[in-house]
Amino acid sequence: MGKLKKCLNWPLHRLARCVPGVAVRVRLHRWRGVQIGSNVFIGEEAYLENNYPECIQIGDNVQIGIRTIIMAHLRGPGRVIIEDDVYIGPNCVIAAAHARTIRIGTGAVIGALSAITTDVPPRALIRPASPEQVATVR
Repeated sequence: MGKLKKCLNWPLHRLARCVPGVAVRVRLHRWRGVQIGSNVFIGEEAYLENNYPECIQIGDNVQIGIRTIIMAHLRGPGRVIIEDDVYIGPNCVIAAAHARTIRIGTGAVIGALSAITTDVPPRALIRPASPEQVATVR
């Protein structure tokens, strides 16, 4: 990524997170280097990898819910590939570690509040773990 593009990345990312209008948000993320297909919805306050935006690839007809976080680096850059027709609910976290690729398969549905750190098969329905009591408060 060129120096000018790196300097513009942070303000474009901040703007993309809060600007009204899905088409504008998508365009701003494309300018940052995120590879985005057609007919993509990105909810407000969605955080799409700030340091390595070029490490995220989003297919066609994808919906990304409000306040979702997609990180393509934990201890170095990895890669996140979201295939076509995927739905990602609100407040999800998708995180790839150094030199690792996470792929979310075509038609997968990721339920709200899910944390994804491994591949998701095509057409899979993922839901977050059910809450369970782990102790009694005194």
